Amino acid sequence: MKKHVVALIAGAIFALFLIKGLPFLEIWLSSAPKPITPRGALMEIERSNIEIFENTKASVVYISTKKRVVDYWRKKVWDVPKGTGSGFVWDKFGHIVTNYHVIEGASEAVVTLSNGLGYKARLVGADAGHDLAVLKITPVPGVMKPVIIGDSDNLKVGQIVYAIGNPFGLDWTMTMGIISALERVIDEENGARIEGAIQTDAAINPGNSGGPLLDSAARVIGVNTAIYSPSGASAGIGFAIPVNLVNKVVSSLIAHGRYLKPDLGILSDDKINDELHKRFRLKGVAVLKVMPNSAAYRAGLRPTLIYPDGRVVFGDIIQDVDGKPVNSYGELKDALERKVGGGKVVLGVLREGRYIKIPINL
Repeated sequence: MKKHVVALIAGAIFALFLIKGLPFLEIWLSSAPKPITPRGALMEIERSNIEIFENTKASVVYISTKKRVVDYWRKKVWDVPKGTGSGFVWDKFGHIVTNYHVIEGASEAVVTLSNGLGYKARLVGADAGHDLAVLKITPVPGVMKPVIIGDSDNLKVGQIVYAIGNPFGLDWTMTMGIISALERVIDEENGARIEGAIQTDAAINPGNSGGPLLDSAARVIGVNTAIYSPSGASAGIGFAIPVNLVNKVVSSLIAHGRYLKPDLGILSDDKINDELHKRFRLKGVAVLKVMPNSAAYRAGLRPTLIYPDGRVVFGDIIQDVDGKPVNSYGELKDALERKVGGGKVVLGVLREGRYIKIPINL
């Protein structure tokens, strides 16, 4: 019986072939699913990329904010959506790090974790000057994974880096690139000026702000914060705040709710310094005032006295910090900013024509 059925089917196909010709046979053969060709093992860099994303995804969060609207005529208050951004889990206690501009002006922030659930956050502290903020949610065991912190002082141009965030609201997106340049200066719209920024060509778009920049060991080396783009989308130039600065600022925000700058306790002035450089061919930063009970006071720094008639009685001229030359008050403050957690610095000082070194605890 089966042989007769097969014969009938074969005969029908042959008859159709005779009637329709070769096109029918082509259609019939082409309608069958194509066989899958095994691809073999992934390349080593592909395996590394996948591992970095899978190991870091639980550390990256999606942040949505609302702002409060007040209708004074109707005496009504309500919250409306403000914007979105990215962030990452700092520690097991529920602290979330993001950019200040992500939460600036917000009345409410919701942090969405890798489980897809949103959790209302409260603001722990913020520092507009470094465009950083710390939020806090109730810890969610088994879901929140703190990031691994790297070192931004030993980076090299050409290193592979990864940016993970939520560009344009598309959650948990990873892009890859290299470090394009180091020691960039970012002047942000809110007036923040960030020294020593990392430049990368890893695609960074609106919504990536606050997300981590990772090295090839999946360590955080920066916080993605800005792009250079005439169109508003990625043009291959993005910037990240170096993690050593982030570490210092975030630690202060968690401990004090605000950023406490490393401080010598002196006052100076770049205009006066420029004049002294021209008149006396000196290099360095003139100490113009020593604050009482400050680190500089305890170390015995001496102020320079400038009288109304133009006479100058030189005190100490700070020429370098930990061996790095400084020629302006701004450069001096930048050098102190780089000290993670405060600590000790060694000042190279010109005093009474002699160069001496003075250790100071910030």
